[in-house]
Amino acid sequence: MDLGIRGKTAIVNGGSAGMGRGSALALANEGVNLYISARSQERLENTCRELAEVSGSKVTPIVADHSTPEGREAILSACPEPDILVTNCSPPPFTGDYKTVAREDWMTNLEVTLLSPVEFMKQVVPGMVERGWGRVVNIGTGAAKFPAEVRILSGPPRAALVNYSVAVAKAVARHNVMINNVLPGMHHTAAIEDRYKAAAKAHGTSYEEEVQKFIDEWRIPANKFGDSEDFGAFVALFCSEQAAYVTGQSLVIDGGITNATF
Repeated sequence: MDLGIRGKTAIVNGGSAGMGRGSALALANEGVNLYISARSQERLENTCRELAEVSGSKVTPIVADHSTPEGREAILSACPEPDILVTNCSPPPFTGDYKTVAREDWMTNLEVTLLSPVEFMKQVVPGMVERGWGRVVNIGTGAAKFPAEVRILSGPPRAALVNYSVAVAKAVARHNVMINNVLPGMHHTAAIEDRYKAAAKAHGTSYEEEVQKFIDEWRIPANKFGDSEDFGAFVALFCSEQAAYVTGQSLVIDGGITNATF
């Protein structure tokens, strides 16, 4: 299916690995010219080179921390008028007892998960409105809709981001600028691999066994973790020409772990 976005330009923040990379790959395969930001230069450059080779699209790396004003300036200087914005970041750490989360943890996390995407939308959405076409997709977390103590650093800021983005979406939809959110559950990413490989080493088990423990404990109906590239295909769909009548939505992709009729 042709998504109708060949030749468009996109910023993908946090796109060197995991679900950001999966999203960037899906867009590159659709012929979108990409500007991908991340903090790790080596991994970012390797990812951009790989995506360019497999897709034939132009892929430009930007080594920057998008949670800082300096990082945002660097990204927007490289690509001041994107047609597509995909916001993403490394997930905050899992938490235990909510009482152990310090104020410093909240402030650092808010810069990454909430304030950065808000600032990017403020900068790029007006230009999309002027040009009469734009797509914004925020990669959040299922915990924004279905709270869990282990994701307390992740869920509340992303819930605020969903609220903000839906409010903006209503204001700009008439200009063919569509803003949506994708809320993942557990997917195989670099961060998840690090977490469960460490657990496996501590428990004398394997990565697969530790993943299965989580699946069993949380009763994930799909009986598996998600795939980042499959996830990216949904992000690309929200960025498509065909998404011109879809806005202010939050799609949960979690293998059925959460319970809601709508």
